[in-house]
Amino acid sequence: MDRIRINGGRQLKGEIRISGAKNAALPLMVAAMLSDKPLVLKNVPRLADISTMIQLLQQHGVEVSAAPGENGHSRGTTLTLKTAKITSTTAPYDIVRKMRASVLVLGPLLAREGRAKVSLPGGCAIGARPVDLHIAGLKAMGAEIDIDGGYMEARAPKGLKGARFTFPKVSVGATENLMMAASLAKGTTVLDNAAREPEITDLAECLMAMGVPISGVGTETLTIEGVESFREATHSVVPDRIEAGTYAMAVAMMAGDVELLGGRLELIESVAGVLRSAGVTFEPTERGFRVHRTNGALHGVDVMTEPYPGFPTDLQAQMMALMTRAEGASMITETIFESRFMHVPELARMGANVTIHHESALVRGVPKLRGAEVMATDLRASVSLAIAGLAAEGQTTLHRVYHLDRGFERLEEKLAACGADIERLKG
Repeated sequence: MDRIRINGGRQLKGEIRISGAKNAALPLMVAAMLSDKPLVLKNVPRLADISTMIQLLQQHGVEVSAAPGENGHSRGTTLTLKTAKITSTTAPYDIVRKMRASVLVLGPLLAREGRAKVSLPGGCAIGARPVDLHIAGLKAMGAEIDIDGGYMEARAPKGLKGARFTFPKVSVGATENLMMAASLAKGTTVLDNAAREPEITDLAECLMAMGVPISGVGTETLTIEGVESFREATHSVVPDRIEAGTYAMAVAMMAGDVELLGGRLELIESVAGVLRSAGVTFEPTERGFRVHRTNGALHGVDVMTEPYPGFPTDLQAQMMALMTRAEGASMITETIFESRFMHVPELARMGANVTIHHESALVRGVPKLRGAEVMATDLRASVSLAIAGLAAEGQTTLHRVYHLDRGFERLEEKLAACGADIERLKG
């Protein structure tokens, strides 16, 4: 099993190209199931989760071909997806258990074929993340859904009908599933209290390119007009705001100076605001934005995770790693997922001072971190340990990096190009 070795203490300087967003690319790939016309997706990152999604889509009958993007793969992969015919309406456990986003095939399968059998999903162990909102929304559109033997068995023999559905709480995945289902439903669907994440906007823009009328994009109320057929379309995946925020925190940790190429500062404004308070500078550039902290110490700041446009839960672990080296104390509160502090014991192995109380963690900055053998427990926790390793004295070895490979493209190569002493150890 691969490991990543880091010798800490090296300042980061240079440039890093931000990849396409995994959390945008996965639902965009699923959207290809709605249509028998080709969908071309550019700037798709090369990640384990993308490979898993290709495997899932192919067993449903989706034809997938891949080609290098601009300048080889340095600007992502171009995928061409075409679903002339759905060959299977069952999404099996063996594939779905690997990745939470697999549940997104439920809406498109049900809308196009009138039936679907989808395994209850797996993915990172960061809380229950139930599928009840997906089910409730599809039932509002006329579906009959039962759970039997670990599978969701859904039927809509007369097709789905447009409906008004209000999410009792914001859910990105459920919003995406219902948006796609509504694209093939008869009539108009209105989704209230819909998620507003940039990945939702990206999916909406792709569906509109495919011929689906959607209004309210970027707001909490989406109105979707169902269509009977789609157009051939080409769409470029939005840059990954989580990757951009992660590298910004790595630069801040090491008092570095790095330009994030292709990064869009407006997508991480809440994060940039918090980091500015901590002593980090952001400057827009023609190619993205620059992050630097060349003078002064980091200051402890308090953070609470919230749905977009608030501080993202997917940057909570990275922020905690950064705050372990800040002056003073900071309080980090997780409101989205339970069980998302599993990185704390591993940070403690490196000398961090973190106290957990219910959904909050009190982080007291320490003079130094020490390199250690640490183990990744989930995707975002893994990269938080890498950030800590960059600043630690001595050597850090990160185990179970398959978590990291699910969401970060060539992390060790990108950091090494900016001066980090980091390498992947095969094994």
